[in-house]
Amino acid sequence: MILYPNCKINLGLRVIRKREDGYHDLETVFVPIYGLHDELEVRPTPTPSLKGRETDILFEQEGIAVDCPAEDNLIVKCYRLFKAKYPKVGNVAVRFKKNIPFGAGLGGGSSDAAHMAIALNELFELGLTKEELAAAVKPLGADCPFFIYNIPCYAEGIGEQLTPIALDLKGLRIILIKPEEGVSTREAYSGITKYPEVAGQIKSVLDQAKPVDVLSGEAGPFVNDFEETVFPLHPQIAAIKKRLLDAGAFYASMSGSGSTVFGLFENDAEGRTDANLRTLKQQFATMVLLDDTFGKWKA
Repeated sequence: MILYPNCKINLGLRVIRKREDGYHDLETVFVPIYGLHDELEVRPTPTPSLKGRETDILFEQEGIAVDCPAEDNLIVKCYRLFKAKYPKVGNVAVRFKKNIPFGAGLGGGSSDAAHMAIALNELFELGLTKEELAAAVKPLGADCPFFIYNIPCYAEGIGEQLTPIALDLKGLRIILIKPEEGVSTREAYSGITKYPEVAGQIKSVLDQAKPVDVLSGEAGPFVNDFEETVFPLHPQIAAIKKRLLDAGAFYASMSGSGSTVFGLFENDAEGRTDANLRTLKQQFATMVLLDDTFGKWKA
């Protein structure tokens, strides 16, 4: 079975409060980006062998190097979690190609774990609903449940409280730019010292008919609170956002805790946007992860 774990962006990210358990409550809109994805192949197998010894999971990785032992990879952690919880889960061979950069605010690792859960559910006929899968992967990461649904969702809590929303981005163009430098989640949160006076501002405007109307101009509640922390430490990330806006994006933002920045563009019948974007893509040629147009959401 082959799956393609995709990434996500955040439309707005407000850090609402710090909780007693050390986590933070937040408010955001998760949007799946299907065009940038990893590759995950999972096959049931008799007891596989790794370097001459038997193992219950044979894990082979290609693509972007991940500097951690295989047992720390969220795909393997998901397998361990499901095998302990569901006796029907048997031995597997996994081939994984990493295309989504880490430290990028795109949720690649969480998507990998969620898609591994989807694969195990189907291959071993566990019969879990999406709601049950979302609950099962929650211990692996706050945004893992989102990738089970993989459609636009309003998120609360630490990102695990999800409400699917009707968000029409069809025909809009998105460009993702990832500088070489990364931003750790801990670094991003460490600078958050003030919180919105009023919570729920993003939710209050989600009934707007057109995302262009909601997001363009003054972004209102659709700001990313991490930018205030990250931009002074990483001026290149701030410069990328400015350049996207200068090129004609009606909305640009850092995704999650960074360091990827994205811009949303409307089609320009006079061709000005295309001309501006050609210049932009030349300037950031080695950093452009994706230039794509939104289609329909996958059910």
